[in-house]
Amino acid sequence: MSARTSQIIEGGPVAAPSVVAAPRPGRGIALLLAALVLFTLMDAAAKHLGTRYHPAQVVWARFAVNSLILLTIFGPRIPRLIRSRQPGTQVLRALAQLATVVLFFGAIRYIGLAEAAALTDLNPVLITLGAALFLGEKLGPRRLIGIGVAFAGAMIILRPGVGVMHPAALLALAAAFSYTAGALLTRVVRGDGLATSMLWSALVGTTLSSLAVPFFWQPVAMGDLWIFLALGILGTAGQGLLILAFSEAEAGTLAPFGYTGLIFSSVWGFVFFNQLPDGWTVLGAAVIVAAGLYVWARERQAARQG
Repeated sequence: MSARTSQIIEGGPVAAPSVVAAPRPGRGIALLLAALVLFTLMDAAAKHLGTRYHPAQVVWARFAVNSLILLTIFGPRIPRLIRSRQPGTQVLRALAQLATVVLFFGAIRYIGLAEAAALTDLNPVLITLGAALFLGEKLGPRRLIGIGVAFAGAMIILRPGVGVMHPAALLALAAAFSYTAGALLTRVVRGDGLATSMLWSALVGTTLSSLAVPFFWQPVAMGDLWIFLALGILGTAGQGLLILAFSEAEAGTLAPFGYTGLIFSSVWGFVFFNQLPDGWTVLGAAVIVAAGLYVWARERQAARQG
């Protein structure tokens, strides 16, 4: 889903390893674009499955396959890797990420991929606001301008009171807020290793969705089985490519390219569902992207001056 844009801008859940070779920005950008292709394909698979199965079943498949892949990769190292310095915070973080997936998959069942992606791309400016409110980071007038402009973009897409946008768009907007909570909690637990956080997210998501899925289970058609498997594989492979991207290039170099996920979402929406974003969505998305890039540029400038 489009929440990966804020991962790119913040460098949070997928921050680069601490020991990095000489930067290779071209390779990093290529890996990032490949990751976004996979992530948006995952969203398209979830939208397709959501027309045939309850979102709870789709969410369960997303986490179950992800957990299976991680268990296979880490194997006997899991008892050591699962140890966290802040297990309670890890649980809260995993719950926020589970909520994001539930909300986003619920939204794209009814609205286009591009519309949902545009609304969730509020993440970067929401994280800036949340970091100021809860983590004590400074919130100057320029950041406030970026936040206000981004919300104006969201209102252009939603057009409250006009009655054009499907109410499910509010689920995508809520997903932006739940993802922001997850990203901020990721900052809090950054003392844990990447593998630790990935395992907590996957296992908590699998456990809770497994409790819910029996109430919504539908027999899976043989022709859909591979799509369920692809859902988890695409998400896991995309995150792996994203990590590699950060090992090849700096987060500041990659940040502007994160918004290409909007383009990929629009392409898959047209190819698979014959859906194109309307003019209001394009305008609102452009406003959100401009606000996000403005905040990112100000962060870069402040970092150089500091």
